Amino acid sequence: MKLPNRSRGAFTLLEVIIAMAIFFVAMFSVLQLMSRGLGMARALQQDIPSPAMIAAELSQMAATNRLDDGATISGDFEFLAPDIYPDYKWAAQTYQFATNGLFKADIVVTGARNGQVIERSMSVFLYSPRSAAGGGFPTPPMPRNLR
Repeated sequence: MKLPNRSRGAFTLLEVIIAMAIFFVAMFSVLQLMSRGLGMARALQQDIPSPAMIAAELSQMAATNRLDDGATISGDFEFLAPDIYPDYKWAAQTYQFATNGLFKADIVVTGARNGQVIERSMSVFLYSPRSAAGGGFPTPPMPRNLR
């Protein structure tokens, strides 16, 4: 008995499995992107300031050599976000962490929301290349006519 000729009109099991694997990888990638996007949108809508805002300002201070060992800096958020965080204050304490110009800054943000005291903190490391500990830059010689 002769078997009938099969025409190639259907997909094999291997082709279906490969297609499903590609589909699921694409779907998981899209879901992960959506999850990240929603998380960022939620973070933008929070009415609690982040200590990272102060860390960014401290990094500018480190770049311009205005960090001191053992200094305590504090303030409110009016200079960063006027009228957005009226009841929040921040404080940062800097320590020289190593002898190569590396500083550690402990940042604390405090405030009140719905009658509850909220406190967020973080620590960051900052490099101040022009600090005396960081090697600094040599002082330029004084012109002869000014001596």
